Amino acid sequence: MQNSKARMKLKKRMYYTLSVCMLLLVLLIGRTGYLQIARGDQLQKQAVEQQTRDRIINSKRGTIFDRNGKPLAVSASVETVTASPSEVRENSKVAPTEKVAAALAEILELDYDFVHGKITRESSYEIIKRRIEKEKADKVRQFITENKVVGIRLDADTKRFYPYASLAAHVIGFTGLDNQGLEGIEMVFDKNLKGSPGRIISAKNAAGIEMPFKYEKLVNPQDGLNVVLTIDETIQRFAEKHLETALIENKLLKGGACIVLDPKSGEVLAMTTKPDFDLNNPFDLQDESIKKQLQLLDDDARSKANEEELRKMWRNKAVVDSYEPGSTFKIFTAAMALEEKVVSLNDTFFCTGSKKVASHNIRCWKAGGHGSQTFVEGVKNSCNPVFIEVGARIGAVQFMNYFTGLGFTQKTGIELPGEAPGIFHTRAKFNEVELATSSFGQSFQITPLQMISGVAAIANGGQLMRPHLVKSLTDSNDNIVTEFESEMVRQVISKETSDTLCWLLEKVVADGTGSGAYIKGFRVAGKTGTSEKLPRGSGKYVASFAGFAPADDPQVVCLVILDEPSSGLYYGGQIASPVVRSILEDTLNYLGIEPAYTAEEKATLETSVPTVAGQTIKDAKSALSNQNLKAKVIGQGDTVLSQIPKGGIKVNQQSTITLYTEEYSEPVTVTVPNVLQNSVLSASDIILKANLNIKVVGAGASPEVGGVTAYKQDPPAGTVVEAGTIVTVEFRRIEAGE
Repeated sequence: MQNSKARMKLKKRMYYTLSVCMLLLVLLIGRTGYLQIARGDQLQKQAVEQQTRDRIINSKRGTIFDRNGKPLAVSASVETVTASPSEVRENSKVAPTEKVAAALAEILELDYDFVHGKITRESSYEIIKRRIEKEKADKVRQFITENKVVGIRLDADTKRFYPYASLAAHVIGFTGLDNQGLEGIEMVFDKNLKGSPGRIISAKNAAGIEMPFKYEKLVNPQDGLNVVLTIDETIQRFAEKHLETALIENKLLKGGACIVLDPKSGEVLAMTTKPDFDLNNPFDLQDESIKKQLQLLDDDARSKANEEELRKMWRNKAVVDSYEPGSTFKIFTAAMALEEKVVSLNDTFFCTGSKKVASHNIRCWKAGGHGSQTFVEGVKNSCNPVFIEVGARIGAVQFMNYFTGLGFTQKTGIELPGEAPGIFHTRAKFNEVELATSSFGQSFQITPLQMISGVAAIANGGQLMRPHLVKSLTDSNDNIVTEFESEMVRQVISKETSDTLCWLLEKVVADGTGSGAYIKGFRVAGKTGTSEKLPRGSGKYVASFAGFAPADDPQVVCLVILDEPSSGLYYGGQIASPVVRSILEDTLNYLGIEPAYTAEEKATLETSVPTVAGQTIKDAKSALSNQNLKAKVIGQGDTVLSQIPKGGIKVNQQSTITLYTEEYSEPVTVTVPNVLQNSVLSASDIILKANLNIKVVGAGASPEVGGVTAYKQDPPAGTVVEAGTIVTVEFRRIEAGE
C-alpha cells in the first residue's frame, strides 16, 4: 500500500517536472523563434555594429559640364580625418589624448577643446574634419606615424569645386557639407550626381578597439553621373559681363536678369542673375554693406537676417520672380491681332496722348501723343492707345485664349527649383479696362523665362518650345545614359504671322524705340519695355528689352531685365536695348554667323589699319588709301618710324592714321574732348578736329535712325592720349520711349 502511494507520488513529481520542462522548452522555442524571426534582422544588425567598425567612403559626385564639355562643377580628391575615441584612449600611454588633440587642432586649424572633446567622447566613431587638402592630410599622417598614434584615420573624400567661381551661379547651384545638392542643377539632379557611397568594414571588440587579427572589407563607392548643360560657357560670360556693366551703370536697386535662348530648340545658352555669388563660398554674403548692418544685430536676429539675405542672394530672378512685362508684351498683342486678322499693317490710328476706356483715361508714354500713324508706326512708336484699340478688336475671350496658349499661365517645367507661374485675371473679372491695360503689358505678371519662351515662339515660326537646361546625363566614360530631346509644346501662331512679326520687330530696332539694339551687318528684331512697379507713382521701374537675330532666320533670342534703375534713365529703349545689343553682337560673332551689310552700312564699316612703319611716306599713304584711310604726317623725315593707331587695330573708314617720321622723346598728345549729348555728326566733327578717331556704337550706328545723342565715351573727356587714338562713343535715343 505504501509502495503504491510512493509510486503515485513519484509519478506525479515526474509528471510535474516533465510539464515544467515541456513548458520551458516551448517558451524557449518560442523565444528563440521570436528572436530569430521577428527580431532577427534587427539583432543581426546590432551584432554587426558591435563587432565591426563601419566607415563611409563618399562617392565621387558627377561633373557638371557646359554644352562644349567645359567643366563647370567638379569633385576634387580630399580626405576626411576621423577618430575612434576608444582606441585613442586605449593608446593614451603611448600618445596622450592632450598631445593628440593639440597637434590635430594646430594642423587642422581647429579649436583644441573641440578636438579633445571629439577624441575622448564615449562613441566608436567621430568625424573631426571633412575635406582637408593633401598638404594638411600629409601632416596628419606624419604625426600619426612619428608618435605611434592609434585611432586617428584619414579616409578618401571629395570636395565640390567650381572652376569659374560665380559663373552661372544661380543655374548650377551648390552642395552642402554632406555633398548633397542645395540649389540649382546640383539640387534637381542630386540623385544622378551623387552616386552611391562605399564602406570600409573592419572587426572590433566590445570596447570598440580593433581586433588583433585583421579583418577588413571594402565596398567600393559608385561614382555619380555627369550632367551636360545646354549652357555655353562663352555666351554665359558675354551675358554676365554686359549685365554686370548695366548693374553698375544704372545703379540697379533690385538687380537684373538675362536669358539667352536658342529659339529653334528651346535650349538655354545663358542665364544669369545679378548680383550673383561665389559658388565656392555660397554662404558668404557678397554685399559688404549688408554684412556691416548684420554686425549691429544681436546673435539671434543676426542669424535670422543672415539666412534671409542668403536666400535673397541665391534667388534666381530669371525663373523665380514675376514682373509686369510692359511694352515687350505688345509683341504678343500684335501676334494675336495679325493671326486673327483684326488688324492690317496699313490700318491707321490716331494718338492724342491718351485714350478713355470706360471711366478711366489711360495715357500714352509720349505726352501730346503720336498723332496719326499706321499700325507699323504704332508698333515702332510703342504707342499705348494703338494697342488698346487693337486689344479691343481681339476681344477678351480670344485674348485670354492666346495668353494661355503662349504658356503665360503655366510653369515652363525648366529643370530648376522654385519656378513661378504667371499671374493673370480670372475670366469673370477680365473686363474692358483689364483688357485695355493687358494689351500693352500691364495689370498682370509673368516670369522672364515665360517671356523669352513666348518671344522665341514668335521667332521660331510660331512653335512654342519648352525651354530646357540639360542636354544629357553621361557616365565616367562619357557614354550617354539619358538624353533630353527638345520638345515642342504647341503651335501658337502661323508661320505667316511669325514672318510678318519678325519683319515688324526688325523695324522697331532699325528706326524705332529699340534702335539701341542695332548692330551693323545683323538684322536685329526686338521690342522695348518699361513698367512702373506697384504702387503706381512710386517712381520704381522695370526696364526690359527682348530681341533676336538674324530677323530673317533667328538663331539667338535674348531678354534683359533691369529692376529699379536709379541713375536717372529708366526706359527700356534707353538702358536695356544697349545691353541686348552687346550680348547679341558678341554671341553672333562667336557663333560664326556672317554679317550681311547694307550699302549704307558698307560705307561706314571698320577696316584694319595696315602696319606701315619702315615704309616711305609715299608707300605708307598708298597702303592707307587702299584701306580707305587718311594719313597725317608728323616730322620732316622720309620714312615712317611709328604710327598711331598701331597696325592691326580696326577703325572706321576715313579715319586718320598719324605717321611719325622722327624720333620723339615724348609722343604727340592731345586731350580727349567732351562729346556727350552731341549728335553723331557733331561728335565726329569734334573728335576729328582734336586729331583723334571716333568709333560709333549703339543707336547712332544706324544710318536710318535720327534723334540720338552721345551717351557714353571711352576714353572719358579730359584724358590725355596720343594723337590718332580711337574714342569709342555710344549713342542712344533722346526719346527712347517704352
